[in-house]
Order: sequence, then structure tokens, then C-alpha cells
Amino acid sequence: MAATKFLTLLVQSMIQHPQMVGDELDEATRERMQQRAVQLSQEMSQLLQELEPRPQEQRPQEQSGVAWGALLFAALQQWQFWAVAGVLVLLFGLCWRLRKRSQEVDSSGEEESSSSNTEQEEEDEQEEEESEGEDPDDERDLGRIFAKRIQWLVQNLASRSQVVEELVDDLLRVFKMLLSDSFFPVLKPAIGVGSAFEGWSPREDDVVYRLLVPLKSPRGHAFHLELGSAGRIPVKDSCVRVVLECTCRREQLVGDMLCFVHNPEEELRRNQDPSLLSTLCTGSYLDVEKTALWFQNFVKSAWVLVPQSRHYNMEALPSSRSCKLQLMNASRRTLFVEMMFGVQQGDSDIFLSSQNTEAIFTPSTTWPESYAVAEVKFFRHMARQVPANSFHLKCLQLCARILVGTGFSTYALKTAVMHLLTTTPLSGWRRRDFLLRLEDIMRYLRCCLEEKRLNHFFFGNENVPEEIILPPALQTSEPFNLFQRLAQDPDAHAEALRDFDELHDRLTRLLFYSR
Repeated sequence: MAATKFLTLLVQSMIQHPQMVGDELDEATRERMQQRAVQLSQEMSQLLQELEPRPQEQRPQEQSGVAWGALLFAALQQWQFWAVAGVLVLLFGLCWRLRKRSQEVDSSGEEESSSSNTEQEEEDEQEEEESEGEDPDDERDLGRIFAKRIQWLVQNLASRSQVVEELVDDLLRVFKMLLSDSFFPVLKPAIGVGSAFEGWSPREDDVVYRLLVPLKSPRGHAFHLELGSAGRIPVKDSCVRVVLECTCRREQLVGDMLCFVHNPEEELRRNQDPSLLSTLCTGSYLDVEKTALWFQNFVKSAWVLVPQSRHYNMEALPSSRSCKLQLMNASRRTLFVEMMFGVQQGDSDIFLSSQNTEAIFTPSTTWPESYAVAEVKFFRHMARQVPANSFHLKCLQLCARILVGTGFSTYALKTAVMHLLTTTPLSGWRRRDFLLRLEDIMRYLRCCLEEKRLNHFFFGNENVPEEIILPPALQTSEPFNLFQRLAQDPDAHAEALRDFDELHDRLTRLLFYSR
């Protein structure tokens, strides 16, 4: 009871006896406060005396408690105590607010998130090299320098590729739902192809996310691939011939369609949708331009049914052999998506596709051979084989950047890197070997130019990974020379050598004079 009263008086002294910090109070008020202070002090002394008579074994502990109470009471009467406490509270609140704001900024943008991921990668690489006895602070470590300078955004590229894949999958589901009873081509799940889905991009600012949409023949139809002129490799003038098949047995068992072969045309026109031959074909051949136009028009009408239509404004861009879309979200971030079409050769990873050719004019019934699916499978295979944080894609990215304005194509560069990945020990693609691998790429291109020969990767190449399925004709064919034009044109060869010298100079200036 005495202890409770002691605490009560302590609180009263805090409330009723504030320390005078100015001359604002008059004399009468100060006198009353002093009298009240004396009264409280007397009562506190009396209580302290009442607390003293205790058993002998408990006295040291209670005396310590009383001493602490007295010290606390004395401290509470000092205005400096409250001033310091207030400052500490303000500082604590300020630090908490700054920390919260910093966390919000860190999670606000995709680029900042990827930047932190990149820093984490660099820390992991540094720890790895320190464990191997290397000096991570070596000024000659250009790998770390260019990992920052290239503005490598692998995380952004991967996340946006996933967004595009999900969007196209949803779009194709709408197609399947609305066209299930039609005789248009059956659309299979899209396959991401090209540099963005391989994990690199020569242009990060305007990346085009390309996907190949495999086409299957609808009911009552069959696709027959005509692989162009005999002996011409690679095949550039292939066609897809559409043939009607008898479905009389299906008509009898299921009754969901009339046989296009054995029913009168008048009855077919009256009771059934037209065949594929009457819609997307020119003669007996599947027409690339008609297919692309049909697909693009359907995208425009079906876009509102796609969930992503709530987040993106869609604009169809002009294209005669594919479907190109520009997607813009509320923050005005733009995605460029291109959907091509392909017919698979058997069960292989090679397709006849709607992609453009190098020819000035390509007939609308021509479907050139495409190796894009096999290429993306190759890079995914290598990603599982190379060491963690391998620099092979960064080497490819850096070299692709300096190709602008030269006669070299990114495809030739990618082919060279693919050959080196299968002939160079995979452990040699780490950051510490960055300069050596760049030198290997340049030396390989130089040798190919001097020999006027750069072999296509998938033709007669024993180093192709087994998981990539190639047609037998491709496996046993003679290597195809991508530099064949240089062998036939001396002027083109001389120009290519000059371009290579410029390319080598650019790389040298970039590495050693622009730190």
C-alpha cells in the first residue's frame, strides 16, 4: 500500500510540479508551487520511512529499490531529462520514416529491382573468385566493368518474356474457344524464339518478343510439306500443300461434319463452313499473307476477351507475313510482339515458317525453313551446362552491340558463338575469361573470313546436342556455308575484311579507351 501511494505521489509531482523554464509565471503562482513542492517532499520522506521496517534478509534489495526510486524522482524533476528524451524520440521516428521510404523506393521499379539482382550476382561472383584465390579488385577485371556498362537486364528480359508468353497463351485460348467448330488451322501453343527468349538481345531499348505459332491441319484436311527444289539447302522455297481427306466414317460415327470429298458442293455450302482450301489457300497451297491477315483481324476482334486487355492498349502494326502488335500499359511502357506461323517437319524442331526471306520478293505461298526453335533449345541446353553466372551471353551481347553499321549480321555472330560453345571447355566462359572469349570470337570470325566459310550450325554438325531433334536430311547433309556469297564475290570479300577491321577497332576502343 505504501509503495502504491509512493508511485501516486511521484506521478503527481510530475503533473503538478512542472519545472519553471521562464519568467512567465507570477510571484503568487510560484509561491503556491513551492509550497506544494515542500508538502509533496514531506509526504515522500514519510513514505520512505514507512517502507524501511522490513525483515533483515530483504533490506538490501529494498534499499536498492528505494535508491533507484529516489534517483528516478530526482531525474524527473530535471527539464534536461525530458528534453533529451524528446530529442531521442524524434530521431527514432525520423530514422524509421526514412527507412520505410527507402524500402518503398527499392520496390517501386522493375529496373531498380533488376539492378539489385545484378549487384547480388556480382557479389556472388566475387565470393566465388575469392574462394578460388583470385583478386576481385584487379583493375584488369573488365568482366565486372562491362557487366555494369552493358546495362545487362537479364531479369527484365526474362520477366517480360514470361508476360508475353502468358498473354499469347491467353489469346490462343480465345482462338480455340471461338474457332473450335471451324475449318481454319488449329493453333498449337506458341514457342518463344529469337534473342529475347534465348536470354540476350542486341537492342535492349526496343526488344521484339517473337513467338512461333505452330499450325496443325483442321478436320478433313492434311498438310503435305513440299521442301522446295531438290538439292537446295537450306530450303527457302518450300510450300505447304493442303489436301482434303475423306471423313465419311467420321460422318457416320460422330456426325459433326460432312465429308468434303464425297458430298456435293451445294450441300456443303448450305450446311457447313467452307474448307481451308476456300479461305486461306491460293490454289492448293496455304497462303502466308492470307493466314497472317486472318490471324491479325481475329486478334483485333478478340482482344477484349483477353484478360490483359484491361492493362494494355493494343495496336496492330502493318505486316504481311506475321502478326505484329504494340502493347502499351498505363505507365506508357511498350512491348513489341511478333507472332509468326509455322508447320512442323515431322516431330523435329525444324519448321516451315512465315518468316521473311532475304529475297526482294517472296511469293505468298512460300514457307522458308526455320531453325529458330532449334536455336532457342540450344541456348536453353547450354544454360543448364555452363557454370553459374557464365558470361557467354554477355559476350554475345557486347559483340552484337558493335555490329551496327557493318556488313556482319547478328545471325553470323550468333552462329560463331554457338560453334565456340561446343568446342571450348564450358568452364572457360566465366568472368575471369571474359577477354579471352572475346578474343576467341574475333579470331574465329577472322579465320572464317579468310577461309570465306562459316558453317551453318545445324547442317552436318556432330556437336549438335542430342536433345535437339533434326530431320535426317539435315543431320547427314554437307555443311552449308553462310559466307558463300563472299566466296563468289571478291569485292564483297574485300569489303567484309574492311568491316572486320572496323569491328575489331571498335571492340578495342570500347574495352580500353572508354572506361
